[in-house]
Amino acid sequence: MTMLAEQVDGVIGVDTHRDTLAAAVVSPIGAVLATTDSPANACGYRRLLDFARKHIPGRRCWALEGVGSFGAGLAAFLNEAGEQVVEVLRPKRTPDRGGRKTDMIDATRAAKDALAAEHLIQPRVRGEREALRVLLVTRQGAVVSSTAAINQLKNLIVSAPDDLRAELRKLKRPVQISRCAQLRDRPAQCIERRMTVLALRSTAQRIKALQAEAKELEDEILSIVQQLALELLALLGVGPITAAQILVSWSHPGRFRSEAAFASFAGVAPIPAFRRIRRRPGGRGRRR
Repeated sequence: MTMLAEQVDGVIGVDTHRDTLAAAVVSPIGAVLATTDSPANACGYRRLLDFARKHIPGRRCWALEGVGSFGAGLAAFLNEAGEQVVEVLRPKRTPDRGGRKTDMIDATRAAKDALAAEHLIQPRVRGEREALRVLLVTRQGAVVSSTAAINQLKNLIVSAPDDLRAELRKLKRPVQISRCAQLRDRPAQCIERRMTVLALRSTAQRIKALQAEAKELEDEILSIVQQLALELLALLGVGPITAAQILVSWSHPGRFRSEAAFASFAGVAPIPAFRRIRRRPGGRGRRR
C-alpha cells in the first residue's frame, strides 16, 4: 500500500476552531517547515491556500480536524479549489495535560497522523448528503422532545383531580393527546383544576406541534432519498429514516474500503463472545 508520504511533497495540518484556524506545513519525513494562523472565514481560507502554495508549490495534501463542524467551511473551500483533503480524528485528551498543548502542536500532529495513516479518511460529501444530515438531526430533536412531552403529560394525568384522571386514563394515547389539547377550564372551578387543565392543554398542544414537525421533516427526507437511492426503500425493513442514515454515514463511493470497515463503523462487526464458541456485535460504532 502506498503511503501518503510517497504521494505528496508536503502536508498542511489544520487545527480548526470556531473563530481561528491553525496550520502547520510538514514535509514527507515529518519536519515542520512553517506555521501560521488565520480567521475562520473566506478571507482566512484564501490566506491559508496562498500560504500552502508558497511553501508546497507541488503536490500537497490537507489534513483537517473537525471536517463535520468547525472545519466544514475550509473543507468546502479547498474542494472547490481542487485541493486534496483528508480528515484526521481529534486526539483523546487526558484529564491533566500539564499545559503541553497548543493549536500549532495539534496542527502538526494532524499532518503527521495523515502521513503515518495506512488508510486515509475521505471527508464526507456535502450537497444532498448534508441536507439529509441536518434534516435527520432536526427530526431527531423533535422526536426526543415529543417523547419527553408525552411522558410529562402522563405524569400530569396521574396527579390530576380524580374525575379528570378517570376520564383521561381510559383513552388510548392519540385520543388522549387530542382530548387534552381541547380541554377548557371554567372560572367557577378551583384554581388547582384550572391550572391542571391549562398544563394538560399546553403539553398536549406541544406534542401535536412536535409530531407535525417530525412528520414534515420525514416527508422532506423521503423526497431526497427517493431521488438519491430509491432502491434502498425497496429493501425489507428499510424506511426513509434508515435509508437516510445509511446515505449520511456512507457518504460516497470510496468512503469505506470494505464491507468489514462499514460493519465496524456501524457497530455490527462480530467479535468472539466471552468463553463461548459464538460471536456477538462489537460494542463500538454507530448502531443507528
